[in-house]
Parts: sequence; C-alpha cells; structure tokens
Amino acid sequence: MMAPHATDPARTRGRLVDEEESAFRSPFQRDRDRIIHSSAFRRLKHKTQVFVAHEGDYYRTRLTHSIEVAQVARTISGALDLNAELTEAVALAHDLGHTPFGHAGEDTLAALMAPYGGFDHNAQALRIVTSLERHYAVFDGLNLTWETLEGLAKHNGPITGALPYALAQYNARHDLELDTHAGAEAQVAALSDDIAYNNHDLHDGLRAGLFTDDEIAGLPIVGDCLAEVDRLHPGLDHKRRRHEALRRVFGAMVGDVIAQSRDTLAEIEPRTVEDIRRAGTPVIRFSPALWHDLQAIRRFLYTRMYRAPSVNEMRARVHRVVSDLFPFYMGAPQHLPDEWRSDVAQASDETALARLVSDYIAGMTDRFALQSHARLIGGDGGPLG
Repeated sequence: MMAPHATDPARTRGRLVDEEESAFRSPFQRDRDRIIHSSAFRRLKHKTQVFVAHEGDYYRTRLTHSIEVAQVARTISGALDLNAELTEAVALAHDLGHTPFGHAGEDTLAALMAPYGGFDHNAQALRIVTSLERHYAVFDGLNLTWETLEGLAKHNGPITGALPYALAQYNARHDLELDTHAGAEAQVAALSDDIAYNNHDLHDGLRAGLFTDDEIAGLPIVGDCLAEVDRLHPGLDHKRRRHEALRRVFGAMVGDVIAQSRDTLAEIEPRTVEDIRRAGTPVIRFSPALWHDLQAIRRFLYTRMYRAPSVNEMRARVHRVVSDLFPFYMGAPQHLPDEWRSDVAQASDETALARLVSDYIAGMTDRFALQSHARLIGGDGGPLG
C-alpha cells in the first residue's frame, strides 16, 4: 500500500510520445529499465566519482555511486510508503549528465560553455534521456514519463531564474512545472545521493590514504559509530572495524531521514502528490541536528579529499584535457564521429556547434577522453598516460 501522496503509476501524466504501456511492467518500471539499458548508463562505469577510473579498481565510479544511491532510495521510499520504482528510476538517472573526470571536468566544460548558454550536469541528464539517446524507431531519447523527467529536472528543488539551455529547450516542449517542488520520490533520490556520497567518500578517502581512521574519529556521527564498534567488537582488525563503523554511519543518516520526513509529512498532512509539489518546502529532509553534523563531515571531505594535493594535481591535468578538446572540435568538427555529422551540418551558428561539441565531450568516459586527447592533440599518451 502506498501513501495517498505517493505517485500513482495508474495516474501518470504520460509520455511526450504516446505509447502502448507494457502488460507486465508499470510505467515507472519501464522508465527504470530503459535507463539501465541506455548507452549513457553503461558509460558511467568509466566516469570519475572522485578518483579518475585508472587510479584503482576499488574506488567508486559514477556507475557504482548511482547503484548505491538507488539502493538507499528504495529503502527510504519503502519506509515512507512511496513509489519505490519511480524513486529508483530517478536515482539511477540522476548522474547521467556528468562529464568525464567528475566535477573537475564539469567545471572546465561549464567555463568553456559560458558564452554559449553554460553547462549543467542535471540539465544534461535531461538532454540525454530526451534527445541524445537515439535507439528507438519513433522518438529520440528514452521517452520517459513526465514524473521521471520532473524528478530529474528538479530533484534538488524548484528551478527559477535563468534556465540552463538544455532544460529550457525541453521545457518549452513539455512543461515540467519547474517552479514547484518535485514529488516526494524525487526528493528521496536527492537525499539518497547525499547519504551515499558522504558515506562512500569517507571509505574511498581512507582507502586512498588521504586521512586515517583516527582522524575521522573526531567527526560527528563517525566518532560515535567507531566507539560503538569498539565496544561491541574489541580488537577487531582495522578493515572490519572501518566497515562496521561506516555502515552504522550509513544507517544513522537513513534512519534520520525516515524519522524526520515522517514528522514533516504528519505536520503537512498531504493528501495528493500535488500537495507535495506545492508545499513550499521539501518534505524529505534531514533533522536540523544531523544536517549540522553533515556540514562538518562535508568540510572535512572538502579539505582533506576533494582538494587534497594529489586530487588537485589530477584536477589540473584533466582540466587540460577538456580545455584542449573543446577548441579542437570547435575548429575541426569533421573529427566528430560519422553519426554526429548530420547534426554538425544543421548547426546554424557557433552556439549551435558549441552545444554539439559540449554534448559530445560530456558523453565521453575518462578513458576515451584521454585517448582522444592523445590521438588528436598529441603527447605521450595524454597528460595522464
């Protein structure tokens, strides 16, 4: 049984292109399956989360991160009697628009695209699932339901002011009501992203030797979890101790979201998904106390991991790769693959060409970007080779 404010698949607003629905899957199951089978989803296997893919097989990639987010999202969604299938679809697709080399690549591409309407990975995810995936006979993209597209566009909240061009372009065709909050399922996906990366970045940073178990013992939440493990399992070897502590950190964050969201929903008493959209505030949230603690964890990760000297050195190198590739393709679009040539021929001006080049580079994996840089621009296998 779902809550009255959950998204009912029988009442979906449908797809931009009408299709006969599956006899065996709900509309949101079908969305999830199309996302999993998309080319963009497979490419996440070789896209950076924090560490460039070749730096180690055990670090998270965008693909493993997305799977972890989906697992957390289904748990929270089920506990709150929401539509777990829609939640999972949004969670699995939320990072499809990321460039190679993670946020470093996105920052570089956004700067290069500033004269042409900018670049935003959330808007790019929408562009991928509505246009750039080209496998079906009668439509471009994946032709996902309105609810899944809404969740992708505004899972982080209403979007006001100037829109990223990719989002503005699609919204003109298919109004996603960007000035409202998304349904509760998309809000769950957004917080599940926070939970997943705060937990697994601690784990990856420890594995990389950027900080130690003793150092994170001084962090809120983490310190209490380590102390509990030591009390229950004295003398545990350090790898098991670390795992036991971090899974408790995971559980603390998930439990907090469920408890706080139940309280918020009880206070608002929404009767429909429209009540969620127009509540004027997120209904899925952390408690103020845990949110405060998370800020301390994030500050630690920012200084000790995201801006660690070794990571900064890699950021500078990948900045060069993207910075070289963009003007190269702008000046020599004939080097784009054959299937992109018709789009290049139809590009009406420099802005249109820049957006095509941006789409192409954003879709690259880390490895392919390095290979392309080495092949087209030269050097000894590229700056990371």
